[in-house]
Amino acid sequence: MQDDSQGLLIGKGTERVGLLPSMTNRHGLITGATGTGKTVTLQVIAEGLSEIGVPVFMADVKGDLAGLSQPGKTHPKITERLQRIGLEDFPLHGYPTMFWDVFGEQGHPVRSTVSEMGPLLLGRLLNLNETQAGVLTLVFKIADDSGMLLLDMKDLRAMLNYVGENASEFRSNYGNISAASVGAIQRGLITLEEQGGDRFFSEPALNLDDLLQTNAEGRGIVSILAADKLFHSPRIYSTILLWILSELFEALPEVGDREKPRLVFFFDEAHLLFDDAPKPLLERIEQVVRIIRSKGVGVFFVTQNPLDIPDEILGQLGNRVQHALRAYTPRDQKAVRSAAQTFRQNPDLDTELVITQLGVGEALVSCLDRKGVPAVVERTLIRPPHSQIGSITGEQRGVIIRGSLLYGHYEKSVDRYSAYEILKSRAEKVVPKEETASRRPVKTRTRGRTSDTPVEALTKSLLRSIGNQLGRKIGRGILGTIFGGK
Repeated sequence: MQDDSQGLLIGKGTERVGLLPSMTNRHGLITGATGTGKTVTLQVIAEGLSEIGVPVFMADVKGDLAGLSQPGKTHPKITERLQRIGLEDFPLHGYPTMFWDVFGEQGHPVRSTVSEMGPLLLGRLLNLNETQAGVLTLVFKIADDSGMLLLDMKDLRAMLNYVGENASEFRSNYGNISAASVGAIQRGLITLEEQGGDRFFSEPALNLDDLLQTNAEGRGIVSILAADKLFHSPRIYSTILLWILSELFEALPEVGDREKPRLVFFFDEAHLLFDDAPKPLLERIEQVVRIIRSKGVGVFFVTQNPLDIPDEILGQLGNRVQHALRAYTPRDQKAVRSAAQTFRQNPDLDTELVITQLGVGEALVSCLDRKGVPAVVERTLIRPPHSQIGSITGEQRGVIIRGSLLYGHYEKSVDRYSAYEILKSRAEKVVPKEETASRRPVKTRTRGRTSDTPVEALTKSLLRSIGNQLGRKIGRGILGTIFGGK
């Protein structure tokens, strides 16, 4: 195996075990039962990448990864581990860190526009069925053709109301738009808004360049998304991470194989990405993972069980770190066998047996060599991190956030002129404010239905005409290419 002069030191087996920077865009997998050391392994790899100038993005589900920002502390167990690995000169220091938070409480706010998220991922957020997702796609298409930007939740609600009230006008050009489906989408939006969707769908949207930065010393910035609160909504958590990954795929140019990646993306609790995912979405995820390596991005999936990852994606993960698994149930035993079979076997190890015997901070490791061939699996002592293991205080986090070059940019939201304002202003031009304030329109009932007054009829007529106007197309990032045509 590679030593630390050839790669990023992970730990020591019979020799020192390292990860080659040029092979980190071939992706990786970190698995193991709860409490076996996956978080520390992730921290160790992130440190090594930052040292060589590679930015890192990760979600912090438990709050432990924030310790990357602070120097580590001495401890007898750490001293013992360093001696066993043979590390004498081991300075303790923190790493340049940037905190992010969808809710804007523990980091810079992470935002997207409705258009950037697009109908496929938004449909997953709303848990729509196939018919409802089809109607949502039509709503996006009508907004495109009408030149109306969908930026925030009120834009989408206004557009849904408009399309629902004028469904018959759109039927010939766009197909049937079910009132029941529109209602289901609207109810889903209410739930999403209660979970913080109104804060996520707004501007300024996340600029991906801000995730690709290094500091003055050339170390890669470690971007940490606070996810302890977000994780309570697993579908939202996994979809937001997939959106960021998809936007990276869309935005970054092809660079081929490099000496080191442009960014490494850690997808923690990766099983949530694949739970109940429809087949088209799984196919798109596989496509993104397969192609994004050519854009200089490495993806590491972190999960408890290797069976959590579909075989088509598992086969693309060249660098493997397997912490202990327990074989209490038939499914556990199958997972152990499956994990053992994915490694290039070491004649000196009974891989399947060792997986169940690993201690905390031990792992079976196999990384790609310079030719892209998996090295023989090694039983490895994971090195201690240079940075702090565990969480930090709110005061420490606040100092880092306020000291960031981005502080103040994302903290102030912007509300641009978009679909909601367009529909509202068109209606107000037809119905003068003085008239609507001075008298109530007279309505008559015919055959059990309420008929429109002349003013209301004129208003609806004008709103219907919007659907026939050709407007500019709205760029939707990944949805314009990988996740469906415009």
